[in-house]
Amino acid sequence: MSGNTKIVVRFDNFINPAFQARLSEEPDIEYVELSQQDEPKGWEAFARAHVYHISAAKDETAKHWWATAPLLERSPNLLAVSSSGAGYDTTDAEACTKAGVLVVNQAGGNAQSVAEHTLALMLDLSKRVSETDRLLRTERGYPREALMGREISGRTLGLIGIGQVGSRVAKLANAFNMTVIATDPNVDAETMAMHGARKVELDELLAQSDFVSIHCPRIPSTTNMINEAAFGAMKPGVIFITTARGGIHDETALAAAMDFGHVAGAGLDVWEIEPPPLDHPLLHRDNVVSTYHTAGVTSEARQRVAQYASDQIVALLKGERPPRIVNPEAWPAYMKRFERILGRTPG
Repeated sequence: MSGNTKIVVRFDNFINPAFQARLSEEPDIEYVELSQQDEPKGWEAFARAHVYHISAAKDETAKHWWATAPLLERSPNLLAVSSSGAGYDTTDAEACTKAGVLVVNQAGGNAQSVAEHTLALMLDLSKRVSETDRLLRTERGYPREALMGREISGRTLGLIGIGQVGSRVAKLANAFNMTVIATDPNVDAETMAMHGARKVELDELLAQSDFVSIHCPRIPSTTNMINEAAFGAMKPGVIFITTARGGIHDETALAAAMDFGHVAGAGLDVWEIEPPPLDHPLLHRDNVVSTYHTAGVTSEARQRVAQYASDQIVALLKGERPPRIVNPEAWPAYMKRFERILGRTPG
């Protein structure tokens, strides 16, 4: 190690080997892998750390290890928090900004995998694949017509959010001859049209869509956005899909809408608590296909995200402006801290 060693810390949950392999190419970067159970060693490492690569999954990391104000106070040299995914539920971006700490993510790294998973849930529910599989393993004496499905071709798909994932879902849906409409305050109508979607407001989307699919981040304005009123405003017989974040939709309201028959099916990859308890009412419905936040868990996505993250961390520590900054307003304070801690001006 050189005299100006930079410390990158993370906990020992799974990560593709590409992450460590890339960091190991840099002679002035020290990579420290920690156990959440060894608190003394953990806090000792944070006292020296320059970058914290944190899991984006809120139920993989104990809350005292989240990148919040208390942890930042114990990490005087911390320059950046690097989320392992596009989301950053385990990071308080506002507290980081106040502390002059950059938050960076890996937006787009698993987008193709999540988009494909979205289509898989839509097809599964429409063609009743999982329902048929379960019944075929347990019963006999029923006609095939009892499991009659429907084509997705010609149906309307409503996307709530059309960023990295949503735009890919739109293109896949176009290939199935679906009509795609979308709502997103950050994307204009012309850009949506380039992705194969028509821009609408949320109320129009809910009323017109045969499928409603969530692809927005969980932030204060979207938390509990899909509530009892939203489910009630949806087209009768709608199929609801989410591969975004638990808490954007109200699970109790969804169960009630399915009890009334207003929502015909749901494909759920994300949950308020992950994994959900075994007695969760949505897990015991034939018209629910459930997965364990695995939409982005593919070998390709995990390798890509690890490469994105390690390349970005290396660039950041070399003084370059990273490409995926969540809180760009922190940049001026970050530059001053970078110069004070590492002895040179970034950017």
